[in-house]
Amino acid sequence: MVEGLPPDGALARRLAGHHWQHSDFMTADLVDVLGRLLTDFRNANRPEKSAPQEYPEPAWRPNQKAAEKARKKKDRREAAEARAGYRRIVAQATPEHAERG
Repeated sequence: MVEGLPPDGALARRLAGHHWQHSDFMTADLVDVLGRLLTDFRNANRPEKSAPQEYPEPAWRPNQKAAEKARKKKDRREAAEARAGYRRIVAQATPEHAERG
């Protein structure tokens, strides 16, 4: 049932942490590229004594760093829980490990 869910549905938005679709990211990339190309064109055709124009700021995108940070934190917590579980099993299976801690 989960495999048939739409890519822009509620579950996909929840897992991604935002409502943007692939086409939204492609549009933002296109805006960035066009801004850089326009700046390059203007700088190539500017008067020699004028200062070059700076590149525009990249288009806004959802905060992927916060979602990635939360995912890494969850992964670290799960890894710590897995290590603790492994140590419990080793301690039960080998009493000499239980004494060392």
